[in-house]
This record gives sequence, structure tokens and C-alpha cells, in this order.
Amino acid sequence: MTNGNLTAAEEEVLDEIEAEDIDFLRLQFTDILGTVKNVSVPARQAEKAFTEGIYFDGSSIEGFVRIQESDMRLKPDPETFAVLPWQNREDGASARMICDVIDTSTGDPFEGDPRRVLKNALERADEMGYKVNAAPEPEFFLFEEDDDGRATTMTNDAGGYFDLAPKDLASDVRRDIIYGLEEMGFEVEASHHEVAEGQHEINFTYDDALSTADNVGTFRTVVRAIAAQHDLHATFMPKPIPRINGSGMHTHLSLFTADGENAFHDEDDEFNLSEEAHAFTAGILEHAPAITAIANPTVNSYKRLVPGYEAPVYVAWSDRNRSALIRKPAARTPAASRVELRSPDPSCNPYLALAAMIHAGLEGIENDLECPDPVRENIYEFDEQKREEYGIDTLPSNLGEAVAALESDEVIYDALGDHVAPKFVEAKQQEFQDYLVDVSQWELDRYLETF
Repeated sequence: MTNGNLTAAEEEVLDEIEAEDIDFLRLQFTDILGTVKNVSVPARQAEKAFTEGIYFDGSSIEGFVRIQESDMRLKPDPETFAVLPWQNREDGASARMICDVIDTSTGDPFEGDPRRVLKNALERADEMGYKVNAAPEPEFFLFEEDDDGRATTMTNDAGGYFDLAPKDLASDVRRDIIYGLEEMGFEVEASHHEVAEGQHEINFTYDDALSTADNVGTFRTVVRAIAAQHDLHATFMPKPIPRINGSGMHTHLSLFTADGENAFHDEDDEFNLSEEAHAFTAGILEHAPAITAIANPTVNSYKRLVPGYEAPVYVAWSDRNRSALIRKPAARTPAASRVELRSPDPSCNPYLALAAMIHAGLEGIENDLECPDPVRENIYEFDEQKREEYGIDTLPSNLGEAVAALESDEVIYDALGDHVAPKFVEAKQQEFQDYLVDVSQWELDRYLETF
């Protein structure tokens, strides 16, 4: 007999655990850097997890709490239950649920939980009468492993954009990844080989912003696990190979009203974008430097954000070309009207990145910011003087500049919350300092025998 305090969704999960003969549950959450963590419990503990939560030591998690305040509690979200498709059923089936983190000292949601940070942004949107939808396009590389099973940077194919076999040798891997994603509830729209050798993209349908952030974490886990079954290493590192295109995570955003209408669509506008969409876009452009610290959070991210490799570095928007930071994609129906932020990369924490984008856009709406005219020319071909004439700024060129922009931007800094913001800044400042004092192989090759 189950506890009468369980919700219908929780009861359904217990039934599914029994029907699928699940042995273990992985209760997942993320640290502030976006790394997926999990506590594994026997499936028989599922009811306890719902009614009491599962306790863990928060002091061992990046950016969570100090040692003297370490007890935290995981509260599983039953809507995120999914059986892990790559597990060998002979060894016992496993399933996962994504959890909210609870502060045991107060019983309230833990403000240092990135999922909580995104929920705060969505609550702001809800108060303004909006539901936020999002659709990311995470790209990744597949590399061969060496004899010891360690990752190399040797691609297993010589394919290019939309190539087919035999050049695209990873089509079977993508197929298995898609099967795995679909088993976990994803609706995959398309998959294809990307521009660079060994680079791939799998697109899944848009969803509400919270589900989308959950899906990004799940996507990265599934891709890595199934690639490993093919003796390949999947990486979401933005720029693993120099002088070729890096991996981005273009993110599509739209707002819907309570009655299900797309608040971004206006049939009478030249670009079919509403006043809210223009103001939302203006808000993101206004806060783009600070967003960059969160959406491009590694030193390596800025090896991708350079002119010449199709990555957006210029703070502008366009309805036609991909050289601008924000693009207005073609929309077949009013419901599909949206804007696309092209700068994020898949190393980001999706909860924090989406929270930053949403707060910036909502700030634009609340303050009725005026959106600049779209730039329909190829900005990559502009010289500095022409960019100045158009009033086009450039994104931060390194992590240090981006973190400084975050610290000086009250809107985006506050979007992360009093707990996450200072810890995120501290972690990224340390990462950048470590980078500055390191000596790379490029420097040794260039200077060791010359001077």
C-alpha cells in the first residue's frame, strides 16, 4: 500500500517502476557549473524519496554550501521519470528523476540550486502573464578513443555539413542516440552532420523553458553514454580542434500568453514580430555581454567566439543573415514566431543560461526598450569603422572580460540570485586566472627554440 499523501504523478511513477522492473533510481541535479550529479538509491526507496526526500552532503558539490551547513535534501520531480535506455537489463534496469534541492534548515527550495534560479525567472514571466518556451540546438563532436580508452581529438569521419555515408561514418551512432532519446521521451525533429569533421547536431522539439533545461542535461548524458557504447568519446567542449568551427547551442525563445497565443507574433509587423518580441530582443542585446559569461562559461568558449568561423560575436539582430547575435528565423505559422540567440555553447549550465536570457528579455519588455533596426548585411565583412557607424558592439573576447561584464550588470547578476552569483563569479575568475598563468603547447612550439 502506498502513502495517501502521494500525488497522482508520483503514484504513476511507482506503478511504472514496478511495471518496468526497475532496480535503481538515479536522482539527478546539477551544480552551478552545470555538471550533472546523481545519488543512486534502490527503487524500493522511491516512495520515501517522494514523501521525505533523499538527504546528501551539499558541501561536496561545486558552489553549494559550506561544510558546517552541508545537509541538503533532494525532492524528485515525478514528471522527469525516465528509464535509462543504455542500461543492460540483465544487470538490472535503472531509471532517473531530476530533483529540486531543498534547504534542510528551512524546508524551502535551496536558492543555490540552478533549477531554482530558472524557476525564479519563470515565476517573473508568469507574473507578467507569460509562459516561456525554448528550443536549443546543441552541437557536439565524436572522437576516437586510444588503446587505453581515453579521448583523443581524432574524428571518426571526414564528413561535412549534411553529408551522408560513407563520409558520415557516425550516422549509425546518431541513429542509436536518437533511439535512446526517444525512449526517454524526446521528440527528435532532425539530425545531421555539422560543418566540421566529426561534428554533429540533433534537434529536439521546443518545450517550456524548465523542461528544455532538463532536456539539455539529459541530452548530454545520453549522447555521451551511447557514444561510449560505440567506443567513441562525445564532447560538448565548444572548440576542441583549432581553426575549424566550434560547437554552439543556438537557443530559440518565445513567450506565450495564458490563453495560448504566441506573444511574439504580429501579422502586421514587417518582421511578423510583436512589440513584446522587439522589446525582448532589445533586452537581450542590452545585456548580451553579461549573458555571455553564463552562456559561454569556459576559457575555451572564446576560442569559438571569433570572427571567421560562423560564430556570432557582433551585438546586433537580423531577419536574414546569421552574422548577427540574434536572428529572427522564418516561421511557418504564428505559433512558430520566435527569436534565436546564437551565441550560447553547450558547455553552459542550461538553467542559468536560460534564466539570464529570460530576465534580460523581460527587463526589455518591462522598460519598453527600443529595438534597433535589423542589420541585413554580412557583419563579418564590416570593418571597425562601419561597425561603429551602425552602432554594433562586440561580445567579450575572453572569459575575464565576460565575468567583469556580469559583475557590472545588476540585472543579470541579480538574475542568478544572492547565492549563485558570487560563487559563479568566484569560480570563473579562478578559472581565468589559472588559464593566464598556464603555458600552452602553442607557446612552447612558438618560442622555446626561438628565444
